[in-house]
Amino acid sequence: MSIDTPSVLFVCVHNAGRSQMAAGYLRELGAGRIEVRSAGSAPKDEINPVAVEAMAEDGIDIAGNTPKVLTVDAVKESDVVITMGCGDACPVFPGKRYEDWELDDPAGQGIAAVRPIRDEIKRRVTELVAELLPSSATA
Repeated sequence: MSIDTPSVLFVCVHNAGRSQMAAGYLRELGAGRIEVRSAGSAPKDEINPVAVEAMAEDGIDIAGNTPKVLTVDAVKESDVVITMGCGDACPVFPGKRYEDWELDDPAGQGIAAVRPIRDEIKRRVTELVAELLPSSATA
């Protein structure tokens, strides 16, 4: 992990829901002290509008984000790689911290089904921030 700014890559298949929500929370909760990336092994053309709505309810705007394709460089440049259902599509490099977060896919779900997914992502991102920035207490 880099001494100054740790970097985290969130990966899911479409980079349109879970990974975008996680990146949105990490940008907010990390307050510029963590480098944030997200990508997908088969990215969609646009962010899931229900994910955008769910995040807006919690005061975080991800509407301007665009799904990105997962690259080997994105993995190489990240200290922590968190996968969300991308399976074997994610390249593995020695010395990286990998976590797999099993979360329901918000694709095709209504807002009532996406809210608990959003809340679980927020809980996990809050824990991640506490681990990566131990000197700063997060609410």
